[in-house]
Amino acid sequence: MKKTIRLSLLFATLLLTVFATRTQAQPAQTSQSSYKDVVVENPDADADIKIVGDFLSSLASGDLEKAKSLLSEEFKGYGPAPTDSSTTEQTINSWKELYKTQTNRKVGFVTTTFRVLSGNLKGDWVSVWGNYSFTEDGKNISFPFQYTARVTEGKIDTDFTYYDRLYILETLGYKVTPPEK
Repeated sequence: MKKTIRLSLLFATLLLTVFATRTQAQPAQTSQSSYKDVVVENPDADADIKIVGDFLSSLASGDLEKAKSLLSEEFKGYGPAPTDSSTTEQTINSWKELYKTQTNRKVGFVTTTFRVLSGNLKGDWVSVWGNYSFTEDGKNISFPFQYTARVTEGKIDTDFTYYDRLYILETLGYKVTPPEK
């Protein structure tokens, strides 16, 4: 039971991050800035979408060598909680642990991409709306996620993942108990 909790939390921690971690440090867009002054079309859209799609598909299929090859040496992943973060090695090791309990892993998604022109989020980003499913302890779990990754020089250097960690734990049979007063 503890192993399942640990692995589920590990999975939840791994899958992505909260933009709040980064966006809090960036000044708010003023009403004088237009959308096209801040965000434009990604000139490398097809290549960047392929990199991110290959990364997510590699994780689901168990091809960690390929997944690792798509991350930069400086990679930092965030989410789903604002305090969650991981390096390349931590990300790969987390998935290795998940493979010990998860079977029938599948991922499906749609993507969009854009370029941020300035600030600490400057760069080419791929945003994914997807669904991840797997079987663990005889339970089929399927949930939506949102994943956003910055691609620099053909590698993912930063990513953020959002999904409902509590839903996964409740599906696995865990209960939330309020603290005693």
